[in-house]
Amino acid sequence: MQYGMIGYVVPLSLYPPGYHTGDGVPLPLAALASQKNYMSLYLMCMTGDPGAENELRKQFKERGKKLDMGKSCIRFKKLEDLPLDVVGAAIASVPVAAFIAQYEKATGRTRKARG
Repeated sequence: MQYGMIGYVVPLSLYPPGYHTGDGVPLPLAALASQKNYMSLYLMCMTGDPGAENELRKQFKERGKKLDMGKSCIRFKKLEDLPLDVVGAAIASVPVAAFIAQYEKATGRTRKARG
């Protein structure tokens, strides 16, 4: 659990600096939350990658699914609204090393820097 959501993270053993919000907080890769009127799937691994986002949009359209997406959040009302194979492929398409590099570039952090 991370931030009140089911979280999938880059373990501190792989990325010791962790998330920029504080020491000892693993870097979030994806998360699942239940809101009052919908559920949210947060795909932080896709933030800042227009190619991955375009592919996700294309795959939803090809399956006839409506994509209600914010910056990294996919909102849905029931599980049947999500093509799970597409979501799984989207997450798997981002290697952890590439995600860490993308995160470091966006935040100015490095493996050696903390705080």
